[in-house]
Amino acid sequence: MSEILVNVNRGPLIESIHRGDIAVVNSKGQLLHSIGDAYKVAYMRSASKPIQTLNVILSGAADKFKFTDEEISIMCASHYGEEFHRKVVEGILKKIGLTIDDLLCGTTLSLSDKYKKELIWNHVKLNATNTDCSGKHAGMLSVCVHKGYDINNYNSKEHVVQKEIKKIVAQMCNIDEEKIFIGIDGCTVPVYGIPLYNMALGFAKLANPDNLSEDYKNASDRVFKAINNAPEMIAGTDGFCTELIKNTHGKLIGKFGAEAVYCIGIKGMDLGIALKIEDGNSSRALYPAVIQCLEDLNVLDENEKKALSKFKIIKNLNNIGESVGEIKPVFHLI
Repeated sequence: MSEILVNVNRGPLIESIHRGDIAVVNSKGQLLHSIGDAYKVAYMRSASKPIQTLNVILSGAADKFKFTDEEISIMCASHYGEEFHRKVVEGILKKIGLTIDDLLCGTTLSLSDKYKKELIWNHVKLNATNTDCSGKHAGMLSVCVHKGYDINNYNSKEHVVQKEIKKIVAQMCNIDEEKIFIGIDGCTVPVYGIPLYNMALGFAKLANPDNLSEDYKNASDRVFKAINNAPEMIAGTDGFCTELIKNTHGKLIGKFGAEAVYCIGIKGMDLGIALKIEDGNSSRALYPAVIQCLEDLNVLDENEKKALSKFKIIKNLNNIGESVGEIKPVFHLI
């Protein structure tokens, strides 16, 4: 059963609570710490992107098209669709000989509330590169072009590129393919429902791949390096994933997923973390819980704690910007 992870205070009262579940696993598959149900099944949503992007490297597409760290990072991203994000996605499409019209991710406003308001205010005409998943889709298309697959329905769960990705997810997360629940994400491609334990294991291996086969090890190292070398691609200006990676100096990768999923792989410490807020509230409950996990596991030094403190205890503001309470974690892993 899920346990209370985050409280929302207003004055002297706890006004709301957020329950959730956490699994901490090493690359050998040992469950080290947990809260709630470590084996709760949830969709990874966009937290799976760094693992999905392994296919771009394993397929040979990354070498064929000489993808940069920025391009590989944005394939792993839920980016804000800022100008520099859109240019990188457009650059990938140009390299592979396709256009924006070939993206099947739909067109959405930015995940960033601040940038979303700017787009609306300026009446910006949107296209598919504005969508947070456009980098992932460009990566999938690169594999299709490289291997000669049909690009017209690359988002279908029956398409060969999606079957390849499912095999990689199963391999990295140590789960039988037939035990993976398949749903359809907001951006139209398949999503994977697996236990939090297996999500955490996949990220532990991604960050600590020494026991993987040589091809998987090299692909994992390349993804980890790319995300850390270009953290601005993984979310965007002031985004949590970007700030977490930028301020931990090569220690980890972290990836948000819709409906309040978060996965982290920590290099050197041989740790993977998967967390799910039960009610799906990402905007206020998820990030305080993530920071609490990292502090409890002694991942962050004092400077890193300070740099990320705004995400641990969030001010509960009224309409004129006055603090009337706090949103803060109320659990300990250890």
